[in-house]
Amino acid sequence: MLEVTNTTNNSFYFILTGFPGFEASHIWISIPFCCFYIISIMGNTTILTVIHTEPSFHQPMYFFLSMLALTDLGLTLTTLPTVMPLLWFNIRKISFEDCFAQFFFLHGFSFMESSVLLAMSFDRYVAICRPLHYATILTSEVISRIGLAIICRCVLAVVPSLFLLKRLPFCHSHLLSHSYCLHQDMIHLVCGDIRFNSWYGFALVLLIIVLDPLLIVISYSLILKSILRTATYTEQLRALNNCLSHILAVLVLYVPMVGLSMTHRFANQASPMVHVIIANIYLLAPPVMNPIIYSVKTKQIRQGIFHLLLKRQVH
Repeated sequence: MLEVTNTTNNSFYFILTGFPGFEASHIWISIPFCCFYIISIMGNTTILTVIHTEPSFHQPMYFFLSMLALTDLGLTLTTLPTVMPLLWFNIRKISFEDCFAQFFFLHGFSFMESSVLLAMSFDRYVAICRPLHYATILTSEVISRIGLAIICRCVLAVVPSLFLLKRLPFCHSHLLSHSYCLHQDMIHLVCGDIRFNSWYGFALVLLIIVLDPLLIVISYSLILKSILRTATYTEQLRALNNCLSHILAVLVLYVPMVGLSMTHRFANQASPMVHVIIANIYLLAPPVMNPIIYSVKTKQIRQGIFHLLLKRQVH
């Protein structure tokens, strides 16, 4: 029978796991991870700097893009302190409080990314379907309220699950299957009744993984209906091209998110490596790919980056 550990004890800790079976190769595995983190930090920081310094980017679309870059930066900096020390120095212990702090920020930024993408789909809908009212609908005050609502929504979604999990006793086995603290992982170490936690987690899945993409699909359905009805072929291509970056960002977030949720719920017997790979794709793909997508597909951002680089060379 497993020994129940008192989680109020300050000495209680969790043990993180890197890549099972490849512990001897962690130093080599750290090389691509280090590159991913550098790309994410530099890419998102560059986009934030360009939007901040260029007055022409002080528009609703770019304000939402800056929210996305901030969220990606937060997600990157949340996992970095545990992933790289584990791969470089085999530091596997994480304290109870630190683990729950990472749990809060990790899931908070993940949910925030979904909320920002939903807000961006609303921005695209207004820009294409209500172009004459775009400036009057998406004012600075409205954008600020949307940003505040996104933060409140994510905090209110994550905090209850954090306290619901924290109140439960953990078994003597405190080995996590990832190099960071995920709710789906930590819940398996609980000795008590987790039915309410599971139902709350399922409700969050419906809220984030089902509701947000559904609203995004509805938004794009209305956009498609509008451009097919009124625009010429050239205008249709231009409108769809303007939405392509956002569509790719949506796919980069939700495909790994759904994959991670499904493997934790229905593929418990799968190889631990499968869980590790999917979880790492889920947490690394959006922060790494989003700045690349928007830099390549958005001409204005690309030009802004060139201008920023030229200014630095001059100085």
